[in-house]
Amino acid sequence: MRMIASKWKKFKVLKQHHGVAKHIPHMQRFSSSALRDMLNRFRFVVAKPYVGSGGGGVIKIEKIGANRYLSHYRYTKKTHTSWRQLLRYLRKIRKRRRYMIQQGIDLATVKGRKVDYRVKIVKKKRSWRITAVVARLARPGLFVTNLSRGGNMMKGSQALRASFPNQVKSKKVTMTGVARTCTQLLEKRYPGIGQLGYDFGIDKSGNVWILEVNTRPH
Repeated sequence: MRMIASKWKKFKVLKQHHGVAKHIPHMQRFSSSALRDMLNRFRFVVAKPYVGSGGGGVIKIEKIGANRYLSHYRYTKKTHTSWRQLLRYLRKIRKRRRYMIQQGIDLATVKGRKVDYRVKIVKKKRSWRITAVVARLARPGLFVTNLSRGGNMMKGSQALRASFPNQVKSKKVTMTGVARTCTQLLEKRYPGIGQLGYDFGIDKSGNVWILEVNTRPH
C-alpha cells in the first residue's frame, strides 16, 4: 500500500481543486521571512515538519507585542523577547528537518478542550468507504489533539452536538464530502494508496478546515 510522507506534497495536490482549496489553511515553506509574514497576517501560526506523525515537532507561535513572541511546544510555553531568540529556539526544535508554517485555526472546543475530527476512508473491493468519523479532544493544556499526546477520542456526532448543536449533519456532510473529493485527487496523483485519514478542524465560526492528510492513519 502506497504511503506519501510529505505533508507539503499532499496539500500541493489538493490546493489545485477550487472547491477543496477554500478548506485549506494558508501555508508557506518555513523561512524566517515566511514566518514574519504569517505572524503579521494571522493571530497565531503552527509550524510542523513535512514528515511526521502523532503531533511530533509541532510548534504553535504567536506574536504578543512589539518584538515579543510566545511559543508552545509540547507542554512548554516560552516567551521570547526578540526575533533572534525565537528563531534560535525554533532552530533547536527543527534541527535540520524541513518545516512548513500553517495559518493557525482557532478550533471550537468541547468542555473547554480543543477538538478536531478524523475522517478515515479505506479502499475496499475497488471502492472507497468512509469507515470512521471520530473526534479527538486535546489533553487540557495542549493544543495538539493526538491520542499519543494524551488526547481523548469521542464519537464525531457527539462532539459536533456539543459545539454546533444545530449543524451536526451539515458539518458531517461537509467533512465527508471534502474527504471523498480529496481522495479522488490524491488517488489520481498517487495510484496505489489504499487508506487515508483526514484531520479536520472546525473553527469557532463554523468554518471547516483540512489540517492534515495521513496515508497511514491509526
